[in-house]
Amino acid sequence: MPMITTAPTGSPAPVQPAAPGSASAPAASAANNAEASGFTGSDFQTFLRMLTTQIQNQDPLNPIESSDFAVQLATFSGVEQQVRTNQLLESLNAQRAGGLDSAAGWIGKEVRTTAPVAYDGRPISLSIEPASGATSVQLVTLDALGKEVQRQTLPARAGEVAWDSRNGAGTALPNGLYSFKLVSLKGEDILHTGAVGAYARVTGAELTSKGVSLILPGGASTLESEVTALRSPA
Repeated sequence: MPMITTAPTGSPAPVQPAAPGSASAPAASAANNAEASGFTGSDFQTFLRMLTTQIQNQDPLNPIESSDFAVQLATFSGVEQQVRTNQLLESLNAQRAGGLDSAAGWIGKEVRTTAPVAYDGRPISLSIEPASGATSVQLVTLDALGKEVQRQTLPARAGEVAWDSRNGAGTALPNGLYSFKLVSLKGEDILHTGAVGAYARVTGAELTSKGVSLILPGGASTLESEVTALRSPA
């Protein structure tokens, strides 16, 4: 009579050994995703070692879902991006603080700027630089809104002039913020039109979204990028 052998009731089916390299497949997929995301450095290597250890010690009857690996990788990505953002902000703050330290040495000195400066009844020193070949120049005065309020004809000579707001008829402009531009002429032809630098004393400095701003008298201010010269007051 033939013998029939049966497995004990309730015994689990034999577990087939995983194919070589199958346990590391999720880790390899995570590595490929990380490379595509640009992850590098020891932090990601530590993450991979932790992920590989997790795979090796998982329950073969209840393996970790691939979606769980994707969630872990996404979480690691978010943390790393936040760390990089914090490092960038720290670097920017250090650069801005360094710029403010250097600007502190300008306080009490005069800067030449193309930004509007304050007129309080005292002459403003302007730097006149005619274009090459100019036979005459026109000094154009603009108010705080950028509107032309005065135009004067000057000799075509480079150097400083003292602007006191009075035109040829002796009419003076009121106190306020003014900027200037120079029109270089050859006969009646315009050769060049450009901003004129005006000197003003620095009374302070502050950080703004555009960089270091130098505080000038009368409510005026200028960015470092608008400064073309620095000197000690006469």
